[in-house]
Amino acid sequence: MSKPEVILVTGAAGFIGYHLSSRLCHSGYTVIGLDSLNDYYDVGLKRSRLALLLKQNGFTFLEANLADKPSIDSSFQQNKFDYVVNLAAQAGVRYSLQNPYAYLESNLTGFLNILEACRHYPVKHLIYASSSSVYGANTRMPFSVHDNVDHPLALYAASKKSNELMAHAYSNLFKLPTTGLRFFTVYGPWGRPDMALFLFTKAILAGKPIDVFNYGKMKRDFTYVDDIVEGIIRLIPKAPTGNSKWSSEKPDPASSFAPYKIYNIGNNKPVDLLHFIEVLEQKLGRKAIKNLKPLQDGDVPETYADVEDLMRDVGFKPSTPIDVGIEKFVNWYKEYYQIN
Repeated sequence: MSKPEVILVTGAAGFIGYHLSSRLCHSGYTVIGLDSLNDYYDVGLKRSRLALLLKQNGFTFLEANLADKPSIDSSFQQNKFDYVVNLAAQAGVRYSLQNPYAYLESNLTGFLNILEACRHYPVKHLIYASSSSVYGANTRMPFSVHDNVDHPLALYAASKKSNELMAHAYSNLFKLPTTGLRFFTVYGPWGRPDMALFLFTKAILAGKPIDVFNYGKMKRDFTYVDDIVEGIIRLIPKAPTGNSKWSSEKPDPASSFAPYKIYNIGNNKPVDLLHFIEVLEQKLGRKAIKNLKPLQDGDVPETYADVEDLMRDVGFKPSTPIDVGIEKFVNWYKEYYQIN
């Protein structure tokens, strides 16, 4: 029997990282999960996810910060990774208004350390999380990876766009196969406490008002976490080789002459925020007290993913309906926080 392939998942104690690591272990990979366990949100939630991962065969945990170059280099030196999935990042559009330096350290310096390590200890494929927020001021729907994204509305978005540019440079210079994934509003069990579904659920159960921005006139391409994980797993063995038809006169932003690719992973069905809240109210059996507010700085009114490239290349399209996804989240939330 051949030895299982080894995958580094950064941000393994995070929301998507936990679900991905768990699925990879079930699929027979050896997973090294790396996380700094920082306190951007409840560390207890991260430790609970980690405790479940540590019970799985094939999972090992490394506590390290992406910005700590010696730690990253030594983990690559010792483990001989076949693949790297970089999910560790400072997340959140709103937090970037208060704490911009956190984004430079984690999303730029940290990502550079990953690129350098992949260069010196070569891997078959580096997959990294980008974000739908890179579409910024774009309004042409659905958002296509073939459109330019040069007008970010917040530093978080700029840092994710920078990751895509940095990855391209390394794909070009060192023939490192890289794939960037623009995730669209991911939700589900074990989700992040700073995201709308978690905040809304907590407030509604406590009888407190929820902040509804842009007076509810928002649409989001809510994507269930299992669909995100399925997309990543299908893409891991699909290292890009370079697009022979790429033209420097009409450059396609989603591909390159270098081994570089960008995909959207989104549900391809934008949902009105007010409808999303209605479904949550049904699943909780309680009404929300809505505090209608204007659009926040750095936020966009609508997101909508074009997933044609994903469907063409790996035969998969996210499709979990929000009533199914929200119900699974509510069931998890009540069980985890022991609410009857």
